[in-house]
Amino acid sequence: MPNQHELKRSLGLIDATSIVAGSMIGSGIFIVTAAMSRDVGSAGWMLVLWIITGLITVSAALSYGELAGMMPNAGGQYVYLQRAYGRMISFLYGWTVFTVIQTGLIAAVAVAFSKYSSVFFPDLNNIIFSISKSIQITYAQILAMASIVILTYINSRGVQSGKSIQLIFTSAKLFALFALIILGLAVGLKGDVIIHNFQDMWSASKTTINDGVVTIVPLAGFALMGAMGATIINSLFSSDAWNNVTFIAGEIKDPKKNIPRSLFLGTFIVTIIYILANIAYLALLPMKGIPSGTDALGQGIMFPNNDRVGAAAASIIFGNPAVYIMAALIMVSTFGCNNGIVLAGSRLFYAMAKDGLFFKKAEILNKNLVPAKALWFQCIWACILCLSGKYNDLLTYATFASLLFYIFTIAGVFILRKKEPDTERPYKAFGYPIIPALYIIVTAAICIDLLIYDTKNTGLGLLIVLIGIPVYYLTQKKTESII
Repeated sequence: MPNQHELKRSLGLIDATSIVAGSMIGSGIFIVTAAMSRDVGSAGWMLVLWIITGLITVSAALSYGELAGMMPNAGGQYVYLQRAYGRMISFLYGWTVFTVIQTGLIAAVAVAFSKYSSVFFPDLNNIIFSISKSIQITYAQILAMASIVILTYINSRGVQSGKSIQLIFTSAKLFALFALIILGLAVGLKGDVIIHNFQDMWSASKTTINDGVVTIVPLAGFALMGAMGATIINSLFSSDAWNNVTFIAGEIKDPKKNIPRSLFLGTFIVTIIYILANIAYLALLPMKGIPSGTDALGQGIMFPNNDRVGAAAASIIFGNPAVYIMAALIMVSTFGCNNGIVLAGSRLFYAMAKDGLFFKKAEILNKNLVPAKALWFQCIWACILCLSGKYNDLLTYATFASLLFYIFTIAGVFILRKKEPDTERPYKAFGYPIIPALYIIVTAAICIDLLIYDTKNTGLGLLIVLIGIPVYYLTQKKTESII
């Protein structure tokens, strides 16, 4: 019977690295820089934020390498947390991944895909019917859900199908991003925009718009630190999902070596791309602009149409066709990104089901040796989230919840060093104990800052995690009824 089979190890280092990089690169890099520039108003501090994001991400990936080498099993981070803390903490992680982190990310990326599809098909923005003023069903939402269903079906056909999609789309978007960076720097460095952007590169300010009135508040000291701590959630979201490769450890060849290597290579490559992309933006567009600007130069990095800073930068290179070029690029990027997230998330729910902590049917493997029912459970909830209409809020508290569990997981490196000193560790955390400790301190500071400056959304993220506690005890009492 299919459920008697184990997952088949068929993915190599290139495949695993493709999943890391492909899951990270979605729509964020083309959009979030606009919001970050309004929050800090400085080319220097904005680049510092992207560099810090890269350092945080790579250092976390290097620390995860030790855990991945110790526990090369399907479920990845869920397994690490269970080994370090026990079943309840690992359940809380899996619960949060299912309710908001993984499915929320899938929904948001699918909506971004449909949003940019509407550039070619404007009728997608038409409303089919309204439930209320805040909940309106559009053709774009239907397309978003359809894209999730299609990717779920492709991945249910076998890991080779998902692998092929991932390699094709990751290669395409890496090529396109490098082209944007190279052309952007080639065109931008011929002008003087980048010189003006870096003339007063450390003068920070926060720019807000209320009823069409632009207010600029200078930032320094603790106010600057607070603003940077709050807005870094944007770049961290753009760099998230790198841990997804650990979920599919059961299907990676020589996982004790290939997972740590893919974590480092994937996060490092994407970090370099993101920093270079932002330098290209600064070479093409003035940092500051006005909302009523008539063109990309007038609007600047701060106020591009719908925050599409990538499209604004491309318009300097390609002119009017840039809108369509960037829309096509982001469609490719988001579709490929979601493929990796869809593929990986189901393996975590498969591992939970085997432990009796998720729907029992999620542990069943189909004839293609993939957890198809786990894929479809994930698909159904992600599609429901596509209808919520609260994507920006969803991403904020999803990313906050991710950060909380990253802290717990990396703290697990210290715990397991004490609990299991003699366990084989094919790969040891880079810079232990300093690098992992610094990650925990810096990320905890960011979480505290977010709780202070964005209490509503981060509080919701924390609430979702805590709701998992009574759910856990309920599942333990009624395990037989969870099917």
